[in-house]
Amino acid sequence: MGNSSSSNSLSNGVRSASNLESTGPESADRLASPNDEVRYQQAIASITTLIQKLDLSPRERAGLKTDITHLHNVLAKLENQVLHIAVFGMVGRGKSSLLNALVGQSIFQTGPLHGVTQQAESIHWQIEADDPPLLPNLHKATLTGQQLARVELIDTPGIDEVGGDQRQAIAQKIAHQADLILFVIAGDLTQLEHTALSELRQAGKPILLVLNKIDQYPPRDRDQILTTLKEQRLNNLLPPENVITAAAAPLVIQAVRSPSGKLTTHTERGQPDVSALKLKVLEILQRDGKALIALNTLLYADEINEQVVAQKLSIRDRAADDTIWKTTLTKSVAVALNPVTLVDLLGGAAIDIALIIALGRIYGLEMTQRGATQLLKEIALAMGGLTLSELVVSFGLSGLKSALAAAAIPTGGLTATPYVSVALTQAAVSGVSTYAIAQIAKTYLANGATWGSNSPKAVAASILSDLDEESIMSQIKTALAEKLDLKSHWQK
Repeated sequence: MGNSSSSNSLSNGVRSASNLESTGPESADRLASPNDEVRYQQAIASITTLIQKLDLSPRERAGLKTDITHLHNVLAKLENQVLHIAVFGMVGRGKSSLLNALVGQSIFQTGPLHGVTQQAESIHWQIEADDPPLLPNLHKATLTGQQLARVELIDTPGIDEVGGDQRQAIAQKIAHQADLILFVIAGDLTQLEHTALSELRQAGKPILLVLNKIDQYPPRDRDQILTTLKEQRLNNLLPPENVITAAAAPLVIQAVRSPSGKLTTHTERGQPDVSALKLKVLEILQRDGKALIALNTLLYADEINEQVVAQKLSIRDRAADDTIWKTTLTKSVAVALNPVTLVDLLGGAAIDIALIIALGRIYGLEMTQRGATQLLKEIALAMGGLTLSELVVSFGLSGLKSALAAAAIPTGGLTATPYVSVALTQAAVSGVSTYAIAQIAKTYLANGATWGSNSPKAVAASILSDLDEESIMSQIKTALAEKLDLKSHWQK
C-alpha cells in the first residue's frame, strides 16, 4: 500500500539528515557545504512525498484534518528553515525574563506571581547583523539559502504548577517539536528538576542547562553550585559545556540621597547578562542549525505519520465493520424470506462477493468480481469445516423451509410457526458464515491484499478461534426480529 513507500522515503530522509551531525569544531562553516544543501533538499522531498502518498479517502481526510495540517506545517518549517528553541523549568526560575533578554524586548509575559505563563507562547526571533560581535567573524547565524536565520523561541508553563496536567501535555508535545531545549534553573538542581530533565532527555534533543539569577549569589557560592551541577547532578545527563550561566533580570542595589541628606538604598532591575547563552546558541546555529532542523523535523514528521496511519486504519476498520454488519443482516433477511431452495444459497454467495468488493474499496484496493470470487473460494477452503457444515446445514434448512412453505395452504397456515423458526436459524447460520468470511477478507485487504507472513489457513484459524459463533448467531436473530416479523410476512 502507499504507506510503506512513504515510510521508506521518510526513513531515507532521516538517515540523510543524521549524516549532517557535527563531528567537531572544524565543522563551523559546514552550513555552506553543497552536500548539506543536497541532504536538506532530500529531507524536504521525503516529507513532500509522504504527504502526497497518504492515500486517504475524502472521509478519512476530513477525520485526519488536524494531523494533515501538522504535516504541512512540518514541511513549511523545513522549506522556511525555522529552528525552534523551547524553554522549560519550574515556576519562578525566570524563563520568560530569559527569553525577553535574548530578544531584547519585553515580549513574553512576566510577573511577581508564579505561573504567569499559562500556555505555550512563541515569537519569531531573527538574529540581526547588528548584534554584538560575540566572536571574531561570528556576527549572526545565517542558514544556507536565506539571508536571515529564522528562530522561533517558545516559552512554556512551569513544570511544577498545581493542576498543570494539560500544561504538562503541552510541554511534552513542544519537547518533541523543538530543535533545541533550554532548561532553566536558579540554583542547585531539585529532585523534580532532575526528573523533568531526565524525561526531556528522552526526546533526544540537545539541551542547554541555564543557571539563571547568578547575580543573587556571591562568586564563591556560584562556583560551588556550578561544580556540584557539573560533577554530581548532571552525570549521564548533560556534558559540562552545556551548562550556561545568565542573569536575565538582575537586581541592582542603588544608593539614593534624599533632599534632607539621608542616604537610602533601593533595588531596581539592571541590564540583563545573557551573552554566554547567546554565544552558545549562535555557535549551535552556525555549526548544527540546519542539521538540527532537518533531523528533528523528519523525526517529528515520522511520529505524525505513524499517528495518521494508525488513525487511518482505525477509520477504515470502523467503516469495514459497519459494512460487514449491514451486509450480514441484509444477507440474513434475504435468506430468511426466500422460500425457494438453492436460490437463497446462490443469492447469499453473490452478496458475499459484493461484500468483498466493497471492503476492497474501503481499503483502497480495487477488486474485480473475478478477483473477489477467487478470494472467496480461497477463504472458503481456508475455513474448511465451518464452510462445509454451513453449506450442509443451510441446504437442509432451505429444503425444509421450502417444504413448510408449500404446506402452508393445505394446512391453513399451521406451518407458519415452524417456518419462522427454520428461517431464523438458516438466516443466522448463513449470517455467521458471511461475518467470518468478511473478517478474514478484511484482514487480507488491510494487509495490502496479502496474507502477510501467515498462510490463509493460519489467518482463518486465528480469526475463527476468536469468533463466538453462538454470540454472533444470537445477535443476528435479535436484529432480524427487530427488522421484520417473519410470520406476518409469510402470512401475507
